[in-house]
Amino acid sequence: MAKLPRRKLLYLAAGAAALPAVSRIGLAEVYPSRPVRLVVGFPAGGLTDILARLLSPWLSERLGQQFIVEDQPGAGTNLAAEAVVRAPPDGYTLLMATSTNAINATLYDNLKFNFIRDTTPVGSIARTPLALVVNPSFPAKTVPDFIAYAKTNPGKINMATAGIGSSVHLAGELFMTMTGVQLVPVHYRSSYVPDMLAGQVQVVFSPIPTTIEQVRAGKLRALGVTSAARSQALPDVPTIGEFVPGYEAAVWNGLVAPKNTPAEVIDKLAKEIDLAVSDPKITARFADLGSLPKSMTSSDFGKFITEDTEKWGKVIRAANIKAE
Repeated sequence: MAKLPRRKLLYLAAGAAALPAVSRIGLAEVYPSRPVRLVVGFPAGGLTDILARLLSPWLSERLGQQFIVEDQPGAGTNLAAEAVVRAPPDGYTLLMATSTNAINATLYDNLKFNFIRDTTPVGSIARTPLALVVNPSFPAKTVPDFIAYAKTNPGKINMATAGIGSSVHLAGELFMTMTGVQLVPVHYRSSYVPDMLAGQVQVVFSPIPTTIEQVRAGKLRALGVTSAARSQALPDVPTIGEFVPGYEAAVWNGLVAPKNTPAEVIDKLAKEIDLAVSDPKITARFADLGSLPKSMTSSDFGKFITEDTEKWGKVIRAANIKAE
């Protein structure tokens, strides 16, 4: 084999070293060049699935490739999260992340991944408040009435949840911690709404979209919403924070990608998400659901996920909540 001149050898070596960077830049320039999977950790028809299906047509039209929603429920959303964490970091597998992912970081002792370490935040999409909802036969008609009644009847009020460690459960646990009341959690694997309507459970901290039709029809009564400001979907319902200073809870949704996804791809997706959540058609659909569009940069979204993980970690440890 003939020897190459030193100058030519150095030139070729430098070119080879630059190949990964060129490949990454090339990927960003053509991304997406094939369909993108948008993975959801809940069954079809739930809030996270609905939001994903509102967002996917927008991204498909804007970026010229199909964004396909894939529901992968199981293990409290951990199956979906792990599938995305293990996927190639190329932007073609994304997770519709939710507050459940932040909760699970503390709730589960033996996760095979670290959600914060192993994902890259893309952008925030929506924040969905919950509402403190009671059966109409329940004697309390305001949050102060509810607290007073609960304190005189400790351990006698059944509180529905969407499962141990769910946002519905932890919103109630946070309320108990901050008010000193004792409610009895009743965990459901399926919908708690039928038992709420029947009065078999008396109270639930429910995502607004789940019970808003029953509240509007007078079949259930909303005493307060868990957001810092009143909800446009229930404008006459006060915030719980008006009576319990500092109380706030919400279900959030946003997109994350596997760790080491190229920054150019993250930036491209983040810009489109930011445009989507400011589109009047999208925001109107969100409002119908009781959700609020919430835009954040990738960096700010990452900080928020860390803070939310810490917040719910404290609640889980204080209440000694263990996953099933």
